[in-house]
Amino acid sequence: MASAASTSASAAVAVASRLLLRRAPHLLRRLPRARPAASSSHPSSSSFGAAAVLRRPLGHRARMGHTSAAASAVPALGLTKANAVELPQVAFTGKDIEFSDWKGDILAVAVTEKDLYKGSDSKFENAVLKKLDAQLSGLLSEASAEEDFTGKAGQSVVLRLSGQGFKRVALVGLGQSAPSTAAACRGIGESVASVAKSAQASSVAIVLASPAGIQEGFKLNAAAAIASGTVLGLHEDSRFKAESKKVHLKQVDLIGLGSGSELDQKLKYVNDLSSGVIFGKELVNAPANVLTPAVLAEEASKIASEYSDVFTATILDVEKCQELKMGSYLGVAAASANPPHFIHLCYKPVGGNVKRKLAIVGKGLTFDSGGYNIKTGPGCSIELMKFDMGGSAAVFGAAKALAQIKPPGVEVHFIVAACENMISGTGMRPGDILTASNGKTIEVNNTDAEGRLTLADALVYACNQGVDKIIDLATLTGACVVALGPSIAGIFTPSDELAQEVTAASELSGEKFWRLPMEESYWEQMKSGVADMVNTGGRQGGSITAALFLKQFVDEKVQWMHIDMAGPVWNDKKRAATGFGVSTLVEWVLKNSSSS
Repeated sequence: MASAASTSASAAVAVASRLLLRRAPHLLRRLPRARPAASSSHPSSSSFGAAAVLRRPLGHRARMGHTSAAASAVPALGLTKANAVELPQVAFTGKDIEFSDWKGDILAVAVTEKDLYKGSDSKFENAVLKKLDAQLSGLLSEASAEEDFTGKAGQSVVLRLSGQGFKRVALVGLGQSAPSTAAACRGIGESVASVAKSAQASSVAIVLASPAGIQEGFKLNAAAAIASGTVLGLHEDSRFKAESKKVHLKQVDLIGLGSGSELDQKLKYVNDLSSGVIFGKELVNAPANVLTPAVLAEEASKIASEYSDVFTATILDVEKCQELKMGSYLGVAAASANPPHFIHLCYKPVGGNVKRKLAIVGKGLTFDSGGYNIKTGPGCSIELMKFDMGGSAAVFGAAKALAQIKPPGVEVHFIVAACENMISGTGMRPGDILTASNGKTIEVNNTDAEGRLTLADALVYACNQGVDKIIDLATLTGACVVALGPSIAGIFTPSDELAQEVTAASELSGEKFWRLPMEESYWEQMKSGVADMVNTGGRQGGSITAALFLKQFVDEKVQWMHIDMAGPVWNDKKRAATGFGVSTLVEWVLKNSSSS
């Protein structure tokens, strides 16, 4: 009995060792090695060898199908698979024609409240509406009154017609004034997309009732924003539904906003950019049982495979991350059955000639339970913690867009330390001390402040690439949502120049950011008695102390910005991802390229 018990115990330890080696090899030293049942006290080389065979290879260059095979070997929990769905494929054309001559399914007219004013003769004062109403024998005037359409933002009315070149006419409300920002113009596109989906239209023309309200220098960007809003408004993520809706709209003509090669190039750019935004949205929408760290690495590697003329991919496994001394990142990953994948995509322009090197780093927690400081209670949103990789989605969405745009003169590194923050006997505990790859030690006083721990090693790695500027994006703190609400991201940077660059990029993208202070005196909260720092301070100024923590892992010679996008990553009303960050990142890279 004693011998059988000894053999059983040895087998159990061997199995536990193999499991732990796959999940958290750096903790293997905590377990005793299995000993032979009837031999001396020397460790069994055969048991050690059996475990060693299961080790994954060192950090590898991703090749087509390499990561895919690993990620696809085991079916997703629940046997869930994403269905193949048709993405919007819309051709945009700028036309300088009379709107009354256009032929197609829907003529959409964007109107302000002022455009709807009528004179004493009960006819529209606006020239476009007056002409259109006359063409329709007063139908437009009657319908706007009967439908109580006042031109407020978000309002729309659609009329079915007969005997006209267009089958329907739609009035889309703009509010009190003509659009003057990218966000407002994008809203026009979204409203038109909604109307087109309801009517199952295949062709639409968009015209502004008061085109003079748009400044000449803004027309190109206005057209681009309208087109972007249309594509993104058409997109519905139905990959995980039993049935998906078909996208009917194929052609959109923009009337009165210019025409020619410059506009055509801008509209092509919109399609490239929109594909990146949709990719980012779909990454965030994917549930954690489908989008594991391995699958995220696979999706990133596909970008490099498809655009191998400008991209390479490097995926680092646990053992390689150990060699690079990424203790902070690996500490977070240690509890999960899904191993971490450190992802590095590198964009180099065709022909070389690099004048500037950039890095974009994204938080890649494919699920965050909170660890031993588990998320509990009202407002914890644990059911939404698939979106804790929203920063990485912005990074890879931007990578996909830039792969198609191919800006010259700039090298860009896209870096994500992907993992899960789970709970198990191998996981980090409150009070543990982690050592980051720059040698700094961190006392973990809260396992739910894990994102900054992964970003610490990712930022050190980014600095080691010899870059000039770094932007990191993360769904990092609830404190930032409390401060700025659900639609504005907080930016933190010691560099006024970098702040100005991103602000200028956001004005083109229509995404909202607000610069918050990096108050150095708050660092007192982050001091530890036994390590270089703790990983979280008190409740007050939580987003600021998080940014100050990240600053400890950035080379002082590198311009750096942290973006806390915990609010705008998700749309509660639509219960879906927003794709936030992609557009601004692309515009920022373009501003740093030699084409700007």
